Amino acid sequence: MPILTIDQLRQYLEGSPFIQWAGMKIESADPDAETLTMRMAMTPDMERAAGTGQFHGGPIAALIDTAGCYALVMLLGQSVPTVNFRTDYLRPAVNTDLTAIAKVRRVGRTVGVVDVDVVDDNARLVAVGRGTFGSNAG
Repeated sequence: MPILTIDQLRQYLEGSPFIQWAGMKIESADPDAETLTMRMAMTPDMERAAGTGQFHGGPIAALIDTAGCYALVMLLGQSVPTVNFRTDYLRPAVNTDLTAIAKVRRVGRTVGVVDVDVVDDNARLVAVGRGTFGSNAG
């Protein structure tokens, strides 16, 4: 498998207008541990209600989907489509940036599975998710 470096992954991210708008950034990528860490800053566009500083659930879910996807992109060297993912919200994320830690659980012939923890700036668990992605784009 053609493993991508963190610089290659960051370049890949730059090709997505949505990811650029959301301000998602890869902080670390470890192909040996099959983990990837991504960060997303709170902006007024992400708020559940104006002026609250509380993240809407949509951007949190998008962070989970994107971090899971890129953990597999790192290992496979190619884009992967999302087949399904779920998000469980555990506590409100207020006046904080978010960090997603994605852990690849399995890369199969046709699908890959990734678990993602989302934590706030105080390392409190805000949400958890699991994504299933196509691992063979061909």
